[in-house]
Amino acid sequence: MSRFRRVKRDVREILAAPDWKDRLVELEEWAPGQLVAPLFSLRLDRDEDVRWHTVVAFGLVGERLARAGMDKARVLMRTFMWHMNEESGNLGWGIPESMAEVMARQETLAREFSSILASYIYCDKACDGNYLDHPDLRRGVFWGLGRLAQVRPDLVSHAERFLIAALEDDDAYNRGLAAWVLGILGSKSALSSLRKLKGDSTEVSIFRNDVVETTTVKGLVDEALQVIG
Repeated sequence: MSRFRRVKRDVREILAAPDWKDRLVELEEWAPGQLVAPLFSLRLDRDEDVRWHTVVAFGLVGERLARAGMDKARVLMRTFMWHMNEESGNLGWGIPESMAEVMARQETLAREFSSILASYIYCDKACDGNYLDHPDLRRGVFWGLGRLAQVRPDLVSHAERFLIAALEDDDAYNRGLAAWVLGILGSKSALSSLRKLKGDSTEVSIFRNDVVETTTVKGLVDEALQVIG
C-alpha cells in the first residue's frame, strides 16, 4: 500500500469515528503537508459526515501550515482557488467550505483571501468573473461566508448586498444559507427581503455545531430575524 493510501485510510478512520472531534489531535502525528493530499481526496468521500469533518480538519491543517510558514499556507489557499477554476478540470466540492474554515482559524490568510471567497457570489457587472453558475457549488460559498462571519464579520460585511440578492436564488439551500449569514451579520438592510421568505418551508440542511442538522428556509429566516430584531 502506498504512503498516500495509508495516510488517507488512517485519517478517514479518525474523521469517521463517533468521537472524531476528540481524535482530531491525532492528526498532529503527521506533518501538515502530508495531510493535504489525503484531505483533498476525502472532501469527496461518500459519507457526508466525513466530508464535513474533512472541512474541519482542513482548518486545522491550514493553521498548522501558517505557523510553520505563511508561504506554505498561501500555497494551500491558491490550491483551493485552482480547484475552483473551471480550467483545472476539478469540481470545487468542499473547497469554499475548507477555504473558509482555514480563514476562520487564521487571520492573516483571512485578510488576504476573504475577498476571493466572497467574489464567487458576486452577480453584477462589477464582479471579477468569479461568479459560480452552479447552484450546488454556491451553497459551499454561502456556508463558507457564514463560517467566516462567525469569527470575522468585518471581512464578510462587504458582500451584504449580494447576500440579500441571494434571498431570491432559485436554490432553496442558497436562500436559506444567505439568510443565515445575514443573521450573523445583523443586516438590517435585509429585513424586508427576509420577511418575504417567512412562508418558505422548503427543507434544507446545514452543518453547524459540529453536526449536520435538518431545518427549513423559514427556520433559518426566523433565526435571522430574531437576531437582527
